[in-house]
Amino acid sequence: MLTPAELVGLIEAVAKRDQAAFERLYVATRAKLFGVVLRILRRQDLAEEVIQETYVKIWNSAGQFNPTLSSPITWMASIARNRAIDIVRKKTEASIEEEPQAMEVAADSPDPLARREMSEELKRLLECVGRLEPDRQRLVLLAYYNGWSREQLAEIFAAPVNTVKTWLRRSMLDIRECLGL
Repeated sequence: MLTPAELVGLIEAVAKRDQAAFERLYVATRAKLFGVVLRILRRQDLAEEVIQETYVKIWNSAGQFNPTLSSPITWMASIARNRAIDIVRKKTEASIEEEPQAMEVAADSPDPLARREMSEELKRLLECVGRLEPDRQRLVLLAYYNGWSREQLAEIFAAPVNTVKTWLRRSMLDIRECLGL
């Protein structure tokens, strides 16, 4: 991941409508933002929609970012979290108190208890990823950890984009089954 200073530079470039900087910002931050949104919504399809809306808002609001008020990732995560909370409110008509994880403020680093829980969850996740074939492990890690696009993966794996989509979907289904989800 890029340093906060590099992210600030990218956001400043995005404010000037630099598409290359926006793509770089997207690749560097989408995994974290997707995780924030998915924790709140618990549905991949909704999370993907919210991420798309989040990056549109980041593109349109980059000029309003003030690095003295928050870190770049906190600012972007707040945009994503707020949009996800809006979806929770609309979809379930539930009060925000019923979704306590939606109130968590995204921080640059988790608190110690969350770090311990994350490491246990991470161990389970890595065990499940480790059960995949080596090529599928690499595919999943490049896609979801490094944030590579399906087009980039198709190029690396010398396969059509639709085949890569199928491989990713099947791999994720295997991982979910292993995790008992």
